[in-house]
Amino acid sequence: MARQGAAAPALALALLAVALTRAGTQAWVPEDADYDVQETWSREPYYARPEPEPFSPQPSGTREEAREPPAPRPPKKATKPKKGPKKEKLAPETPLTPGKNSNRKGARTKSFEKAAGEDQSTRAAHEDGRQSCPPLGLETLKVTDFQLHASTTKRYGLGAHRGRLNIQAGINENDFYDGAWCAGRNDLRQWIEVDARRLTKFTGVITQGRNSLWLSDWVTSYKVMVSNDSHTWVTVKNGSGDMIFEGNSEKEIPVLNELPVPMVARYIRVNPQSWLDNGSICMRMEILGCPLPDPNNYYHRRNEMTTTDDLDFKHHNYKEMRQLMKVVNEMCPNITRIYNIGKSHQGLKLYAVEISDNPGEHEVGEPEFHYIAGAHGNEVLGRELLLLLMQFLCQEYLARNERIVHLVDETRIHILPSLNPDGYEKAYEAGSELGGWSLGRWTHEGIDINNNFPDLNTLLWEAEDRQNVPRRVPNHYIAIPEWFLSENATVAAETRAVIAWMEKIPFVLGGNLQGGELVVAYPYDMVRSLWKTQEHTPTPDDHVFRWLAYSYASTHRLMTDARRRVCHTEDFQKEDGTVNGASWHTVAGSLNDFSYLHTNCFELSIYVGCDKYPHESELPEEWENNRESLIVFMEQVHRGIKGTVRDPHGKGIPNAVISVEGVNHDIRTASDGDYWRLLNPGEYTVTARAEGFTASTKNCMVGYDMGATQCDFMLSKTNLARIREIMKKFGKQPVSLPARRLKLRGRKRRQRG
Repeated sequence: MARQGAAAPALALALLAVALTRAGTQAWVPEDADYDVQETWSREPYYARPEPEPFSPQPSGTREEAREPPAPRPPKKATKPKKGPKKEKLAPETPLTPGKNSNRKGARTKSFEKAAGEDQSTRAAHEDGRQSCPPLGLETLKVTDFQLHASTTKRYGLGAHRGRLNIQAGINENDFYDGAWCAGRNDLRQWIEVDARRLTKFTGVITQGRNSLWLSDWVTSYKVMVSNDSHTWVTVKNGSGDMIFEGNSEKEIPVLNELPVPMVARYIRVNPQSWLDNGSICMRMEILGCPLPDPNNYYHRRNEMTTTDDLDFKHHNYKEMRQLMKVVNEMCPNITRIYNIGKSHQGLKLYAVEISDNPGEHEVGEPEFHYIAGAHGNEVLGRELLLLLMQFLCQEYLARNERIVHLVDETRIHILPSLNPDGYEKAYEAGSELGGWSLGRWTHEGIDINNNFPDLNTLLWEAEDRQNVPRRVPNHYIAIPEWFLSENATVAAETRAVIAWMEKIPFVLGGNLQGGELVVAYPYDMVRSLWKTQEHTPTPDDHVFRWLAYSYASTHRLMTDARRRVCHTEDFQKEDGTVNGASWHTVAGSLNDFSYLHTNCFELSIYVGCDKYPHESELPEEWENNRESLIVFMEQVHRGIKGTVRDPHGKGIPNAVISVEGVNHDIRTASDGDYWRLLNPGEYTVTARAEGFTASTKNCMVGYDMGATQCDFMLSKTNLARIREIMKKFGKQPVSLPARRLKLRGRKRRQRG
């Protein structure tokens, strides 16, 4: 008995050694100059497979026929692929946790109450491996270029590093920035691979075709393989055979395929099996997977992002957004107020939250600031950042954070998180991976709000060319054309609401949060030269706008990082994460240009992330990326000069014009006579003038310390204004001397005649 007991472990070790030796022999594949051909392994136990043939090294190109993959299938004539367990294209899906959008693009979420009534035991196995795993981060650039590999590529611009979900090609589709990974040849040996750099539970693959204005290329079916060492590969099975996943039927709509069983490995490959007739093997993709914990790996622990802020990190639909606003208002009733600026085309109210020490009241000398997000409904990150910001300001104010208390007490802050709620609801219904690049971007009427404002640039520049500025056309407060105000004009209800809002409140500074890039754009957004699509077109306040843009970009964790990869086609590092809008791409009727030319507000576009609609697991990191920038940008409203313009009786003069020598752009005082003029540090000659008053000029010094310089004016009435005031008091009109002279001359002529 003792001998038998001792022999059993020895026998087991011997069998294990033999099995490992065989596995190593079967995993090794010789180098090939053209292909990296992978073995397709069965999921059967090792002992159930036939003994491998002894391997004899062959010269390149003379590999044994038995090892050659099958001949390429003619596109669209291949054997009908076996369908995966799910091909989701705007398909219903159940959320995993209460109120949590599991963010499968195209996933229609059920209410948590309904989901809770389902059979928990049935759902557990299905949801645990699939719905709980977020994207690895190809779209967000969390997965670096060095983690992406491919069998072959057509050229550098179509390399594996371009095979990211929703990546956009340049207009010229040049050699550096094209819109997909494209294989060098069209055959069944092509693949694209992701190295997760750690063991990961892979649960699904999302694919798109090539982004191109001129070409149509996409993969219609593919296999999926996983590996722990990038040499030995296991193909995902469907029963006893290799699973063929159904791919795309056009190039832009993402298609999700879930793996039948979660696969734990470090590497994952997608191996195209068929593609569009007369097209090429081209694809963009995202991988769904849960990285397994590895506390011993310093690299991963060092790069993990955490936040200490106790905020609601999730995606909020319209109803949840209103509820969150209500919660913030109840927590901080003394500094918050909820109001709406109008309604969307579908009748959803455009809610805003005011944060100030005296909400609902404009205080003389206190500047007004606003953040807007969601002009494009599918650019969701900005919306969630503003919802997080209002929570943060409330919490920190209650905690008596000196910086936040000072900001709230000295500034009237307005936050409008969703300007296009109709578009957002479309994007939210799809989720964070299956909406593609544009679902929900426009309003219900199909209007792009960001470019829907009146084109005042052309009116100003034509007047300047005719030398009619400022005699007939002012260099500020340019009137909106009559045609734009008509009911028949193609103007969104949301656009009209924003215009009325900005005309009512004397905003000094504003930022509209957008997505799809990582840069701060400042006006002008429209080129001045005809027939040009890109041209640096600065405003008279270019030096101020550049500073404002840099104040956000320089405090963002990634915008000025020279090591970061470009999102799509543009490298903004040469200007430290900032760009003049017109030098990027020309846009007529932008919010930035309209705000500058029609109101006192200096408006900038802040592109907060490469991924327009990141998975909610990314929200804590995105908040950390943007939190400091959001606060610093608000603080810039206190840079420059401020003051009041009064008459000799101490009454504020509204609509007084404030001019700065050397800057061909004026501003005006608010209804109480107070004003704010954003300026960089320096000494300025400032003039205040108003109709019926004598102009007054002062030298005002702007320092480097935060806080606007006080620069008040008192204007005396002109003699003509005094005469008119006296005559009006006694019911008479003042006599116009030139007109009286003409009358007298006429009388004399008649008398002579």
